[in-house]
Amino acid sequence: MAPTPVHTNDYYSDSVAPSSQPVHDTKIRDVSLYQFFAPGGVLSRKHPAYEFRRGQLQMAQAVERALEEKRHLIVEAGTGTGKTLAYLVPVIRSGKRVIISTGTKNLQEQLFHKDIPFLEHALYPNGEGKLKVCYMKGRNNYLCRKKLYDLTDQPVLSGLEEIEHYRTIAAWEKVTQSGDKAELAALPEASALWHKLDARSDTCLGQNCSAWERCFITAMHRRAMESDIIIVNHHLFFADLSIKQQAEYAPDAGILPEVGAVIFDEAHELEDVAGSYFGVSVSNARFEELCRDVEVSLQRNHMLSASMSGALKSVRERALFFFALLPLGDGRFAFENRRGFMEENGDEFLGLQQSLTRLGSELENLPSKPEEVFNFARRAQELQVQLGFLMESEDCNTVFWIERRRGDRDKPRVFLQATPIDVAPILKTCLFDKLECAVLASATLAVGGSFEYMRQRLGLEHARETVLPSHFDYEKQALFYVPPDLPDPRAPQFAAKAADRIRRLLEVSRGRAFVLFTSYAQMNDVYQRLLGEMEFPMLLQGDAPKTALLEEFRLTPHAVLFATSSFWQGVDVQGEQLSCVIIDRLPFAVPSDPVVAARVKFIDADGGNAFFQYQVPAAVITLKQGFGRLIRSLHDRGLLVLLDNRILKKAYGKVFVESLPAYRRTTDMKQVEEFFRTD
Repeated sequence: MAPTPVHTNDYYSDSVAPSSQPVHDTKIRDVSLYQFFAPGGVLSRKHPAYEFRRGQLQMAQAVERALEEKRHLIVEAGTGTGKTLAYLVPVIRSGKRVIISTGTKNLQEQLFHKDIPFLEHALYPNGEGKLKVCYMKGRNNYLCRKKLYDLTDQPVLSGLEEIEHYRTIAAWEKVTQSGDKAELAALPEASALWHKLDARSDTCLGQNCSAWERCFITAMHRRAMESDIIIVNHHLFFADLSIKQQAEYAPDAGILPEVGAVIFDEAHELEDVAGSYFGVSVSNARFEELCRDVEVSLQRNHMLSASMSGALKSVRERALFFFALLPLGDGRFAFENRRGFMEENGDEFLGLQQSLTRLGSELENLPSKPEEVFNFARRAQELQVQLGFLMESEDCNTVFWIERRRGDRDKPRVFLQATPIDVAPILKTCLFDKLECAVLASATLAVGGSFEYMRQRLGLEHARETVLPSHFDYEKQALFYVPPDLPDPRAPQFAAKAADRIRRLLEVSRGRAFVLFTSYAQMNDVYQRLLGEMEFPMLLQGDAPKTALLEEFRLTPHAVLFATSSFWQGVDVQGEQLSCVIIDRLPFAVPSDPVVAARVKFIDADGGNAFFQYQVPAAVITLKQGFGRLIRSLHDRGLLVLLDNRILKKAYGKVFVESLPAYRRTTDMKQVEEFFRTD
């Protein structure tokens, strides 16, 4: 029998033969956490920039205790704590198989390519042991080999650009070990061809696929089964959990294995991500994709009959008509009058449902069906069930809403959505009651030193809690300025006055700033007012991809970046290049957003106070995230500005102030100028 090959690629680190259960070297258990993290310990000898961080040791001890006691833990560890090592070391010592779920791809890559290799070298300097680790992304990041081979046999490509992209992908498929499109630097982010070739679950044939053994998703699943530590992101984790819930936890459901614990890093994002995966979404594009996939498959197999073409034509026409009848509106808005809509347009809804039934029957009646036909029938039925729920359900814990987006080639994409208003009972039942141990960690989880808000929003009961002291000296490193004389941000004159104050602040800081906004409209307004009036290079979100803008900011002396929500978190610029963060207003969620409005109504109807129980705490956490961009190391120094003086004037402002780190605070512009004179 041939020896089991060693697995080595960019997504899997393993030097021993795979097994179905985790295998651990016992050496790390001989070293206590204190001996690892304390001065003179393992970390101090191995890390070139070692500093003893009391919070890091305290967090590691709290995580180890939670793992041993099989109890949940919620921990706020500020920037600079070194929280990744603080949970990785106890995880390795525990001997359990553990999933680590992160909020961003950047953190996934940092864990796998930086933190894990460092720990491996620190723990096994002579190579006498190895950690078995893999990291996984969502299925649409991976190539489906069967789709590529089918396209090779019968290309359906539109335009020279797609043909060029196809050649690039086909050449890469022969050499890639992972199938992850991140390796394809030459392929544009918005490639229309990739969507036709990715490994989305709605087109997957599973074990019935002819390319099953060589499938990148199959390989990813095997790697996960053979690993002790599986690094995923929140989207993949909750997509997988949702699939398992729908399949009633059947043993072969989902791709993530059973584990002893889950570490949620950047856990402040859990409610929003979980809500999106425990909801239902149907778009006009899904109908078009189903018809296109059926057509392509049956043409390739010479099975496209006149009656099948008629059924497909009916689905397309009915879907086009139905989605055109939906209420008009921009962006996201509540679908409040579903009952009235159904009374007026019920026949069109039934017509669309019947067209799906007809398509399902046509697929069912095909003789000697190729395997994918069963998948098409399942998709048609799934669309029927989900559309029925969206239009007819009276579930009181669900908000129904519509979103309109621009699609490829400016085709409008219309989404019918249903989102749980309160995810807490779902998470309690599906996640926390089923897990031995969940660790929720982030730099921003507490409000006024309490975790009550997070516990209520997530359904987390009987958890240990700890807020760790920061490693940074915020009082010396940061000055927090609130101008007392600006108008209320809701007043019409605010934008002009804010632009004047931002100009003055940027002159004092010599650029080197993020100016963060709560809306695109406000960002563009202020940017246009300052354009041509500042001597500093001005960068605007939307003019280039996020990573390109960040790189340009880092490399351009005295640059100023104007940005919105996606730059409020997960962005790390160390050093004096970023010396000022200006935020336009307290980041309350848009009250007209359908999900926010439904949650406010739900809490108030239940006898609570949604403003203080939900809107203020959510805004506190967002503000902490935004300000967290500034101080990223012990050597960073800078100015934080909030142009919204409601934080000083309103009673609720005290909650914000008490939740922020102990920055030195001022309302005097002269102190700001003095701060930069000593810079």
